[in-house]
Amino acid sequence: LCDVRRIAAALSRHGERFAERILVEGELATWRQRSARWPERGTRFLATRFAAKEAFSKAIGLGLRSPMRWRDCEVGRLPSGQPTVVLHGALAQWCAARGLVAHLSVSDEGDMACAYCVVELRPGTLAPRMRSAEPSPDF
Repeated sequence: LCDVRRIAAALSRHGERFAERILVEGELATWRQRSARWPERGTRFLATRFAAKEAFSKAIGLGLRSPMRWRDCEVGRLPSGQPTVVLHGALAQWCAARGLVAHLSVSDEGDMACAYCVVELRPGTLAPRMRSAEPSPDF
């Protein structure tokens, strides 16, 4: 969940540099086009991408720690218009090594932008061994 007003404030303070930290080149081009025609639409675009990348980073359990970096995670669109996560660099390798596949939904309404991300194992991938919630016998 992302407050569009906070994104607008960050853009006011930092200008285009803020968008350049969050968006990859293709996303930046779309943001610039939308901002030129209707600044509020550009801000909403940036807010939905911010929310989507944050949701993805939490779904994979990393937050914003390496190898998760804003610019290694791109929100693309399938031919149907459905949003999708496109990964680059070390983050792509990290997720591929674990057989992770992401599913994404984004929306905005009023002053809020939201994203929901589900990450699952690619079919045929063995699940990583999870730590037991039970205390170890050494305790």
